[in-house]
Amino acid sequence: MGAAAAWLLSAGVPLVLLALSLPLWHWRWPRAPLLLREIGIISAVFLVWQVPARMSAGDLHAAVERARWIHRWEQRLRLPDEVDWQQAVLPHPWLVQAANYYYAVMHFGAMAALLVWLYWRHRSSYPWVRTYVVLVTVVSLVVQLVPVAPPRLVPELGFADTAERYGQSVYAGGPGSVVADELSAIPSVHVAWAVVVAVAVIRVSRSRVRWLVLAHPLLTLAVIVVTANHFWLDAAASLAVLALSAGLQWAGRVCARPIVRACRLTPVSADGPAASDDPAAEAGDPSGRRASGSGETGTSMGRSPTSRRPGPRG
Repeated sequence: MGAAAAWLLSAGVPLVLLALSLPLWHWRWPRAPLLLREIGIISAVFLVWQVPARMSAGDLHAAVERARWIHRWEQRLRLPDEVDWQQAVLPHPWLVQAANYYYAVMHFGAMAALLVWLYWRHRSSYPWVRTYVVLVTVVSLVVQLVPVAPPRLVPELGFADTAERYGQSVYAGGPGSVVADELSAIPSVHVAWAVVVAVAVIRVSRSRVRWLVLAHPLLTLAVIVVTANHFWLDAAASLAVLALSAGLQWAGRVCARPIVRACRLTPVSADGPAASDDPAAEAGDPSGRRASGSGETGTSMGRSPTSRRPGPRG
């Protein structure tokens, strides 16, 4: 019963918001429908993001085997061992707890701040960023249908679950806790969203300090490793998702251009005024007469041929 109520609540919020954004409602604030629509879209994406966790807990044994396989491939590729990175941080509890908190809070916090900033200050740039976030999230969820365990669930490899150690797990009511799937390690949505935030700020803002936002994806990459939430290859997979989502967005724009052009060429209604072929009328001449034409051959400045005086005869 509790699970069904949670599902109804999660699905009902975006549906109500989208319904309130329909044009049949009259709002005193003209921007209210647009704002409700955008919040409804983001809420719907959040609902879809919870689907893997709510549908099933996943196959833990198969997920752990895939995590071991990823670790073996990293060793073959001679990538830095995440265990060494974590062991360097574990002797400093304050640093570990800061990393756990950054992982739990900044993932949603930075994205929410970006969307609010764009909607409030850079409305023209908001649609493409919002659409890109939706694409990145949906593509990531499709990949995450194959369960993969994070390193912290494979302690035999030497990893420690730092969030569980300090009571900061997002999967057990810690800070920033949501209904999330522990077996969705690949791709790293944390890295994907952090890169989106950095790219959007750098492209939209004109401030000289905008480049400081690059610290966010770099810190996110370091945090997911030292907290044993992701492998290096999980982050690499998120970059592939970003590229695929960018390609899908570009293809969507290209396919939509003919439709947009056709919609802009609005046909004249059957009971409306017929379009005039008279260039003088289109130029704003209220009489609708032309300086020269088939019915007024030889006329000048609106005078008829009979109004001319005959010239002197030679």
